[in-house]
Amino acid sequence: MYIESVPNRNSPPAVLLRESFREDGKVKKRTLANLSCLSAEVIEGLKVLLGGGVAMTSPSDLFAIERSLPHGHVAAVLGSARGCGSGVWFGSAPKPLGALLQAMLVARIVEPASKLATHRQLHDQSASTSLGRVLGVGECSVDDLHRALDWLHEAQPVIERRLARQHLVGATLVLYDLTSTWLTGRCCELAARGHSRDGKRDDPQIVFGLVCTAEGCPIAVEVFKGNTADPATVANQVSKLKERFGIAHLAWVGDRGMLTSARIEQVLKPQAMDWVSSLRAPQIAQLAQEHGAFQPSLFDERNLLELTSAHFPGERLVVCRNPLLAEERARKRLELLAATELDLVKIVTATQRARNPLRGQDAIGLRVGRVIGKFNMAKHFDLMITETTLNYQRKTAQIDAEAAMDGLYVIRTSLDAQALDAQAAVAAYKSLAHVERAFRSIKTVDLNVRPVFHYNEQRVRAHVFLCMLAYYVEWHMRERLKPMLFDDEEVQAANATRASAVAKAVRSEHAKVKDATKTASDDLPLHSFRTLLKDLGTLAYNIAHTSANPQAKIVLTTQPTPIQTKAFKLLGLNPACTQ
Repeated sequence: MYIESVPNRNSPPAVLLRESFREDGKVKKRTLANLSCLSAEVIEGLKVLLGGGVAMTSPSDLFAIERSLPHGHVAAVLGSARGCGSGVWFGSAPKPLGALLQAMLVARIVEPASKLATHRQLHDQSASTSLGRVLGVGECSVDDLHRALDWLHEAQPVIERRLARQHLVGATLVLYDLTSTWLTGRCCELAARGHSRDGKRDDPQIVFGLVCTAEGCPIAVEVFKGNTADPATVANQVSKLKERFGIAHLAWVGDRGMLTSARIEQVLKPQAMDWVSSLRAPQIAQLAQEHGAFQPSLFDERNLLELTSAHFPGERLVVCRNPLLAEERARKRLELLAATELDLVKIVTATQRARNPLRGQDAIGLRVGRVIGKFNMAKHFDLMITETTLNYQRKTAQIDAEAAMDGLYVIRTSLDAQALDAQAAVAAYKSLAHVERAFRSIKTVDLNVRPVFHYNEQRVRAHVFLCMLAYYVEWHMRERLKPMLFDDEEVQAANATRASAVAKAVRSEHAKVKDATKTASDDLPLHSFRTLLKDLGTLAYNIAHTSANPQAKIVLTTQPTPIQTKAFKLLGLNPACTQ
């Protein structure tokens, strides 16, 4: 028997239950019943029965979904981490620490949190993603995570050596900069009060230095006590690259507060290392006295002027003039001078009022000190304070001398012109922005290294190193996912056409189109890195079973959307293959 649908002119088709039989060697059929009055669901059930199957009253009778977990972002980050070499990094760790380190690395990108919160994310009973099930660490304990951190601290030199040999062999430049982050509590031996880059003056902190390639890819990180000055960290990093990593020669790129003249003389020169840095304001003034005032007519169309100085033997000095920066500094100085004078006038008025005038040299001086300290304009005013009066005037000659230096900065390098011409030297120094971008990602928008909740010194160091490895994975993901992000894919080509490296960096025409349309060339919407991960997370990891065998678990992943399909294609991954 079978069910056949027969067309019925302009009326709905007739649904007939029919039987086929053979008579006199011929196949014939006859109608047993008219099923047109039955619902479509019942008719489909009868078809299944007639075909030898088993009809179910509802889909849940066939499959029951026990758990549905966000999975796409886990698959993307885990696959990228493995492609970056995380399996090799943690391959020598005892079980299950290697899988736990993989899980903590991925969790730091997908959903950064404290180790206690990460444990909840991974545990089978409270998992917020598929990460714990995919890596088989759903039954781990918090102590297991801490043991994994302890192993990572011991393995850091080996992992960093592998990264350095992979990315720095044959390279010319290496970027180095330092930042700080606060800690909770006062028990950590590294915690100390120092210059806070985060404005958290009331909390103890640590500082850590990041070594990156010229493109901004992180290689190594080192944690120091919170009161360590920037230049004091240079010797440690130079020694690390030369002795531990076996890289004999590189040019270090650091800002003027990092690669000071003392560090260059005491650390870089004895180690036969080159450098790219810049001069401080007093050194620029000294250079101007030696060569004369740097008039705009001295600069070429690139706003560059290359010279040497007896005060900096063996170095090339590239004087750069940025007209936009000069205009901004002049505007800011005039505003601060005017604001300072406005407050000084109020003090003068207070000394001259008829009722309860301000009296006393000390009292007047305290008020004046607060004003000039507020705007840092003391160097530009002559102040005359008596017991009853305050007189002031601008130091016009000093203000004019400072204004003459507006928009000027000087790059210093020991590399010759064949290794690094003037344009490339300026571009190398400005590439320190890559390290600043790494700090921003590690500290705030993506990986949330702060605040640090560990008290043990080794675990604090391991925590920062784990965040560096997470940024290493994210950096490579961003490079592959650029067509889906607002990032400029043609930034190098666009800036190569600039008249000078001194000029402000520009976005390519392709990036401007992306900014205007908010869509990629295939009309799919663009994302930031975080929103793309959130979109990928909607691809679910479903754990189901059948009514015939409830003990046998079946894993089903949802079909990816066009955006998800594009992301996995760019990453070279299959979301269904994560084991």
